[in-house]
Amino acid sequence: MARGPKNPYQRYKKLERPEIKPARTTLWEYPSANYGKGRQGDTKYRGQTPSFVIWQVLQRWTKKGDVVLDPFCGSGTSLDVCQDLSRKGIGFDLAPTRDDIGAADARALPLDDDAVDHAFFDPPYADNLVYSDDPACIGRTRADDGSWHKAMEDVVTELSRVVRPGGIIAAYVQDVMKPEGFFPLGLELAMLMGGQLVFVDHVCVVRRNKALENERQLQKTADKLARGFNHLLVFANRAA
Repeated sequence: MARGPKNPYQRYKKLERPEIKPARTTLWEYPSANYGKGRQGDTKYRGQTPSFVIWQVLQRWTKKGDVVLDPFCGSGTSLDVCQDLSRKGIGFDLAPTRDDIGAADARALPLDDDAVDHAFFDPPYADNLVYSDDPACIGRTRADDGSWHKAMEDVVTELSRVVRPGGIIAAYVQDVMKPEGFFPLGLELAMLMGGQLVFVDHVCVVRRNKALENERQLQKTADKLARGFNHLLVFANRAA
């Protein structure tokens, strides 16, 4: 009987940039950070959003010509996907990495009311990663003292202001396991968004990467489970 690889993630090493096509279920898997022959964003940027996640969101819930906002633009992955799909991307970040990304706090965007059609955001998962020395950085907030929750509440309020009524607001977020405990940021953000927006869908995105394998190794001696998936939360802005 043929046996599979001892490392369950080994089989994904051969699947570099597989064909991307519209998802048909709420369980998504994709082993590469990028799709196609080009590159979306910068794979060296810590916390880069897998471009296929953004592609799926835009392909399913937006149309050509729509204006799509990313208030945590990072290395510009969302802007590159927007260009691929003939959407108009607008990106902001507290620490811009490219000329086409504006400098702004996601809680106070330099945009008029109803200025964009949709928004996609992948925020810092509390202080899980260091993004900036700026004291205003949401990546310096904590999951255990309410500061991350308050920051996300302000972000969602701001997005509901700048996104047109009925427009999609999608969030990509990961739960966090720290020595001081487990913090279900996905559930927390879903409940927070549900208080202001209209629920559309919830997708689980399987993590198939080196970071997960490192977590699995660290968890071998601990009575804890490594985070095996990220949440994609899709909501619609309420009508005015």
